[in-house]
Amino acid sequence: MRLWLRELVLQALRNARGICGSHGQPPPLPVPQKIVATWEAISLGRQPVPEYFNFAHDVLDVWSQLEKAGHRPPIPAFWWVDGTGAEVKWSFEELGEQSRKAANVLEGACGLQPGDRMMLVLPRLPEWWLVSVACMRTGAVMIPGISQLTEKDLKFRLQASRAKAIITSDSLAPRVDAISADCPSLQTKLLVSDSYRPGWMNFRELLWEASTEHNCARTRSQDPVAIYFTSGTTGTPKMVEHTQASYGLGFVASGRRWVALTKSDIFWNTTDTGWVKAAWTLFSAWPNGSCIFVHELPRVDAKFILNTLSRFPITTLCCVPTIFRLLVQEDLTRYQFQSLRHCVTGGEALTPDVREKWKSQTGLELHEGYGQSETVLICANPKGMKIKSGSMGKASPPYDVQVVDEEGNILPPGEEGNVAIRVRPTRPFCFFTCYLDNPEKTAASEQGDFYITGDRAHMDKDGYFWFMGRNDDVINSSSYRIGPVEVESALAEHPAVLESAVVSSPDPIRGEVVKAFIVLSPAYSSHDPEKLTQELQEHVKRVTAPYKYPRKMAFVSELPKMVSGKIQRSKLRRQEWENEKQPQKGPISH
Repeated sequence: MRLWLRELVLQALRNARGICGSHGQPPPLPVPQKIVATWEAISLGRQPVPEYFNFAHDVLDVWSQLEKAGHRPPIPAFWWVDGTGAEVKWSFEELGEQSRKAANVLEGACGLQPGDRMMLVLPRLPEWWLVSVACMRTGAVMIPGISQLTEKDLKFRLQASRAKAIITSDSLAPRVDAISADCPSLQTKLLVSDSYRPGWMNFRELLWEASTEHNCARTRSQDPVAIYFTSGTTGTPKMVEHTQASYGLGFVASGRRWVALTKSDIFWNTTDTGWVKAAWTLFSAWPNGSCIFVHELPRVDAKFILNTLSRFPITTLCCVPTIFRLLVQEDLTRYQFQSLRHCVTGGEALTPDVREKWKSQTGLELHEGYGQSETVLICANPKGMKIKSGSMGKASPPYDVQVVDEEGNILPPGEEGNVAIRVRPTRPFCFFTCYLDNPEKTAASEQGDFYITGDRAHMDKDGYFWFMGRNDDVINSSSYRIGPVEVESALAEHPAVLESAVVSSPDPIRGEVVKAFIVLSPAYSSHDPEKLTQELQEHVKRVTAPYKYPRKMAFVSELPKMVSGKIQRSKLRRQEWENEKQPQKGPISH
């Protein structure tokens, strides 16, 4: 164990045996708080990053010792529930034991060595968290992916990453088999299943037989820990690499300040394991001694989520704004959230009406946060800070966040530009190292002293950031730049609109115009489409700048979404431009 941690843990053990400070002196800061405060100071850039760091060894194993010394409430570190009511509960000590067994499987049966890459494509099963920690213990690099990956997706990711092993479930195994011959790097296939499949090793059987003794790899802080593939909305997906420190220490401060986690909290994030926010939860909850709660959600279901919040002592909830929009459509007075005290959201823009409805019906604020696969938390509305409805909040330390023009010059308050993070003269440690095997993309992501996020916003005089949209989402109509979020927020204020997505659509005169895809509230489903189109257009003209109103409108039964519930504007935009020469469908207004 690193010396700086060993002394703190030894103090915890002495205190547990009643050894305190000198008579008459104030008692020392409780050791868990002291340790977490040290991690937080590094996360905020106030202390240097240690040369060697391993999240499993230097965080999880430390909490295991503190837990045994009585420095943590008797709640699990990990709590999993499935649809039948079956549960898995692990303390930090049990998580440590199981993850050491899993590490022995990776090193033994799979032959993984430090730096080798392993794809994790699992639904919300306990094995996802177990293997993630095992990868850290062995120094292997985890590559999470969503369970909806197609054969083409899998082939691209395995070939690009040169992954040596993959672990998945029964549903995806046939797709892996179909492309395995085209992926020469793939040597080991692990199956999480109670059955057997030719060419695969059964992980559960190997785990049962594995030893609990394992020596953790001695990793440096800058050694890679994870690779995430970007969404690929502007070309093929890129590989984003993070280090032991960028993730392992980078989320401590946001976990304490934005998510407001303590060692007594039970944190439920509904995101799919393939998305980066699952890692955000892991790396923000466990350093703070919190419990990660997981429900094997079969699909996004508002009543299911609300019943879970009522049934279990969940204190902290994270969902994308689209899910909160579904939740506020329900009668929340029928549910009692006896333990819920803090809610956070991110992944897409939060419209003011959703925040206001949630707060009025539950008494709880929605704290929005903003970040990317390449970063940790960039901007946020942390607990205790005044919230300006519709704003992403202020810059999150240690980042210096600015709005810049196309040359990387800082713009004054109120002017729209690119959201950017200062990377010169010092690159923040809690930052991706590069786009792997793509130096051109890495170089293009920087302008002057800044990393350019690809998102557009403006910052007000108080330092709050206001999201306008992705660079490729912004609609340029007759030289007017229109952010889709503004239009969606305006539409959301009308009772006819249940959900909406706004994209650019080709136009022979203006080049492109605003088009809104709208899911109607049940009470408006039988209204005349042409009259409702005019009513909604006039409504948008009243609540925002008139030039932003949607000149085209389509009423649809549902919007395309990711498994996380996030609306896929890119799919609608691509559909519009690919169908440019085809007749328009649905009500249209010019």
